Amino acid sequence: MSAADVVSAALMLAGALFCLLGAIGLVRLPDLPARLQATTKPQTLGLLLVLLGVAVRMEFQHSSTLVLVMLFQILTAPVVSQVVGRSAYRSGAIDRDALVVDELGDRMDADARAAGRNGDAPR
Repeated sequence: MSAADVVSAALMLAGALFCLLGAIGLVRLPDLPARLQATTKPQTLGLLLVLLGVAVRMEFQHSSTLVLVMLFQILTAPVVSQVVGRSAYRSGAIDRDALVVDELGDRMDADARAAGRNGDAPR
């Protein structure tokens, strides 16, 4: 067994551990914002470590595809999490009283007041 095999195995195991921790957090955490946090960050890091382990194992041949997958994951995971969180907030699935800071609610209230003054329908 070469050093590259050991490094590759260690990276893949670490990535799998992060994915497992994200899955446990998804099941165990009580509310949607915490679940979004648990699924987005560890899952992204876990996938990146697994893909890096695969790249090491393949001796960085055809790694351009793996880099594209990594880049796509880094760019899309936070955006999807943000969209899901906003949709859940607007649909009432998130308890607003449990939030410490509620910037979206303040903005939505200000938009509703401004729309009421202008006669427009709120968005």
